[in-house]
Amino acid sequence: QVQLVESGGGLVQAGGSLRLSCAASGSTFSIAAMGWYRQAPGKQRELVAGISNGGSTNYADSVKGRFTVSRDNAKNTVYLQMNSLKPEDTAVYYCNAHYYSGVDRLDAWGQGTLVTISS
Repeated sequence: QVQLVESGGGLVQAGGSLRLSCAASGSTFSIAAMGWYRQAPGKQRELVAGISNGGSTNYADSVKGRFTVSRDNAKNTVYLQMNSLKPEDTAVYYCNAHYYSGVDRLDAWGQGTLVTISS
């Protein structure tokens, strides 16, 4: 089992920055990749950014050039640096980890952290 705890959300003005953190615990050796998703009111949850164990990253088109995902494997922590924030970035942000339990690939989710961008 993998457990995730997020921190770093809050209220910021458009154009500002925030950094989200997600600490993993439990069977962290089984984690294959981590990432961030978000869900705005009335919308489906969407992938924001992901990072593999090897450091490969991928981003949603809407955040490319503004958000950066990084990972500290020694601390089992993944970060999301968000710059040039826009009101449309307002959402609950969830940390995600893909991990293996035997041959089964599973997902762990954090509790979510609210990011609100004021115009």
